Amino acid sequence: MNIILLGPPGAGKGTQARFLCDERDMIQLSTGDMLREAKDSGTEMGKIVADVMARGELVTDEIVIGLIREKLKGDKQGGFIFDGFPRTLAQADALGDLLAEEGETLDAVIEMRVDDEALVARITARSTCAGCGEVYNDHTKPIPADGKCSNCGGTEFKRRADDNEDSLKQRLMEYYKKTSPLIGYYYAKGQLSSVDGLGEMSAVKADIAKVLG
Repeated sequence: MNIILLGPPGAGKGTQARFLCDERDMIQLSTGDMLREAKDSGTEMGKIVADVMARGELVTDEIVIGLIREKLKGDKQGGFIFDGFPRTLAQADALGDLLAEEGETLDAVIEMRVDDEALVARITARSTCAGCGEVYNDHTKPIPADGKCSNCGGTEFKRRADDNEDSLKQRLMEYYKKTSPLIGYYYAKGQLSSVDGLGEMSAVKADIAKVLG
């Protein structure tokens, strides 16, 4: 099963992708992770990525599609979760063409809907464990009183420098300008399902499970 998780920054896509990887043996294809992995791989594609990044240039859609193509040719396990790609209509077309070439299908596109004000309030209170990436929130899931991560026992926590109100509003604006047209695109194809991205983690997880069946 191949799916896309859509939603603005902080909607919880990464958390839900982790659940799907653990429980359904899926593979999360995050653009940032793929680029970092390629840069250090020493492959032909890796050398191209390293060169582009060393020059401080933006990685082209063709390069990202090339990286995804390599992943699709490898072990598929329980299928792929596309996280952070596609971001634009052109990328959505390119991904559709690639999946068709590789004999793959796109089985679901899940939009994690959010209320912007609630999202900003949630993210500005967010911190993560430096060791395992477990997410905490000052209000809804504070760091344990003993100062240790409940998942790995780590004691170092960090907040993203851009998790502040002004920066978040800018990131949301970028998302709505570039990525929200994908919601209409996949709706027209009959592939879109929506879940409440601001529900309890377990409730969001259950809603996604219902979509995937």
